[in-house]
Amino acid sequence: MAEHITIGDVAPRVQYVADGVLADFTYPFPIFEEADLDIRLDGAVLTGGVTITGAGASNGGTVSFTETPANGTRITLRRRLKIARATDFQDNGILRARSLNDELDYQVAAIQQVADDVAGSVRLDPTDAGNVVLPLRGARANRVLGFDGSGDLALFDRDTGLLGVPYVGSVPRSVEDKLAERLTARDFGATGDGVNDDGPALAAAMAAAAASGHLLEIGEGTYRTTQPLLLGGGAAGLSMRGSILYAGPAGQAALTLGDGAAVRNAAKHYEGLRVVRATLSDWENEADIGIVMRNLDASLVEIRQVEGFTIGIRTQGVERGFEDTTLILGRIVNNKIGLDVRTETAGAWNTSVRYYGGHFAIGSSVYPDKDRFGIRLSAAPGAYVAHNRHLFDGPGFELQAESRPAISGIPVLCEVNSRSIWVRGMRMEGCSPFVARHTGGAQDHIYEVAWASQAYLVGVDYTATATRTGAVVRAYHQAAAFRESTREVGGVGNLRAARIRWSNTEWGFEKLACLSSNVVGSPSTLADFAFPALDSYGFSDSGVILTGGRGLGFVVDARTCRDFAMAVEADAPRLAVMCFDANRNLLSDTGTPLVRASGQSLAWNAAARWWQGSADMADATLTRPQVVHLEPQVAYAIIGLVRIGVDYEVRAMRLGCDPLFSPPLLFGLPGLPHGARELVAEASWDPASIAAGGSAQINVPLVGARPGDFASAAFSLSTSGVVFMAQVGATDVVSVTAWNRSAAAIDLNAGTVRARVVKA
Repeated sequence: MAEHITIGDVAPRVQYVADGVLADFTYPFPIFEEADLDIRLDGAVLTGGVTITGAGASNGGTVSFTETPANGTRITLRRRLKIARATDFQDNGILRARSLNDELDYQVAAIQQVADDVAGSVRLDPTDAGNVVLPLRGARANRVLGFDGSGDLALFDRDTGLLGVPYVGSVPRSVEDKLAERLTARDFGATGDGVNDDGPALAAAMAAAAASGHLLEIGEGTYRTTQPLLLGGGAAGLSMRGSILYAGPAGQAALTLGDGAAVRNAAKHYEGLRVVRATLSDWENEADIGIVMRNLDASLVEIRQVEGFTIGIRTQGVERGFEDTTLILGRIVNNKIGLDVRTETAGAWNTSVRYYGGHFAIGSSVYPDKDRFGIRLSAAPGAYVAHNRHLFDGPGFELQAESRPAISGIPVLCEVNSRSIWVRGMRMEGCSPFVARHTGGAQDHIYEVAWASQAYLVGVDYTATATRTGAVVRAYHQAAAFRESTREVGGVGNLRAARIRWSNTEWGFEKLACLSSNVVGSPSTLADFAFPALDSYGFSDSGVILTGGRGLGFVVDARTCRDFAMAVEADAPRLAVMCFDANRNLLSDTGTPLVRASGQSLAWNAAARWWQGSADMADATLTRPQVVHLEPQVAYAIIGLVRIGVDYEVRAMRLGCDPLFSPPLLFGLPGLPHGARELVAEASWDPASIAAGGSAQINVPLVGARPGDFASAAFSLSTSGVVFMAQVGATDVVSVTAWNRSAAAIDLNAGTVRARVVKA
């Protein structure tokens, strides 16, 4: 040795896990010679194929492998000395310090070796005196080693039910029973290497879990299966740390959880679910599903990943309900429909379910010509369709459709008559400009958009089969402050006080157009239907009575705003909407609804030329709050109430809209004089010289003026000595008189005379 070795306080053992690249490994403890180093690969002793450096050095050295150890190989380096003394000091010889130190160093190194061996042994606690001696070989053969009530070593039969347990009050049981308490896939031969077919082993494990009522654990790894898997409702649950790689036939559910028929699968716990299809589905067969969960009740489900199927996840009511369950969602990727909320029979239901998270995403190159949806609410033909109270918290949708107008990439597809579906804090990235598509009678849906690449310009797409408007979109992206209030487009708080007497028999109302179900002639424009006044209205002390053929409505400019909310105080009123194009021409029924309401269907009345409600707006039938949705071709509309069947009283009417918009309410305008109590007109006038005490007169045309209206007039120039008076001498004409009350003739210059009429 070149220098004297020093034995420090360093454990004589070190272990590594090879990465398949590194070939040199250090050992930090000293050895006296190369033969002192014991090298093991995964427990096997290595006898060659290495170069060892550093023997005799205090800080250890390096082991260099001729062939790099494979990735994952466990490498153990330890010092192993022969416990023997091969040297001796000579009598009366010189006692050299180096020789003495070498002997002492070797002894310390040997003691460290023994200490390392003892560290891995089973031994008594320092406070526990005595010795533990194993029974003889024959006595302990095929027996279980344990401890008796005094803590002393004892033997038990392997199948005994009397084996003690370490906790006071515990139930004694066999080792086999203890080990079977939690089943694992590997107990049944599953490898999890992603290559072998683990389907039969997984199927056996799931059948055992369902039969025993135990929880099944699928550990780390990738479990490839060529057959669909079923975990029956008898199992307590499923815990996954690895993933299922489905390589089985198309048109099958890769993993089904719970029993069907009328079985209630209650209080289940499924965690870490991860199912990936080996090859991407063609998105054509809806029976190609990743995970199906049947008839769950009061359960907890955590799904980490489902990828590559036509339908990623289906929650299914089969002759019974899926309800009161919580789902925690992870990556739901490259599925045509990420989550399908479904019923299969008329006696099933799907209700009161909470969903947290969920990243519904499609790869940019995945079927760029096919529609895709994040969440679908559906039902089999003839199945129960009133899904209700589903709450989605914080889902994200990345559907790769924003720049592809030929396809639909919509977060929610609703094909049923669902109620109270709330999606809160959702994210829309690369989606179509719709947060949802409704094809049926869904209502009371609330879609809250926290972020969208389309900003707040998102809506709901109602197809031709939709019978309700049914939804509210709250786009908070760049518009959160606007959502703290609602905008009133028009309001008449007291119709009795707002009435306007147009003639001895005709009445109008402030801000409102009068409607008739039987307009004579050939009406075709907005002005032909928005009457300033009509007869046959009745009155009570608090409101107006709509009698046969009569109605009232707000006239709105709908070119920028598509949704309006009607609120009324009336006795069982009936909603009616008239639609007009950008040129204010009437739009008739062409087979596709132009307008929808939130709480009822609208039917086309060909004789009256309006869409009218199928039910009264009544609290008892939950139809009083009404939202009216207009299709894009509707530029102007009359939204109001009409008399259908029986007379009824209307006391107040209000029309609101999204505060992001401020659509004009049309009334008191040229060509649309309805809704105005005060009328004005003017004319140029150059009266001749007016003698003292004399007068001059001009008739000013004013459409809507009726005898009995309050009238006044004024002149645009100084009129000292001349008094202007006005009266409605005939229908649509205001007679203006200039009276010279001075003692001298007055000649007024040319100016403008203005007439004003106020209806009683």
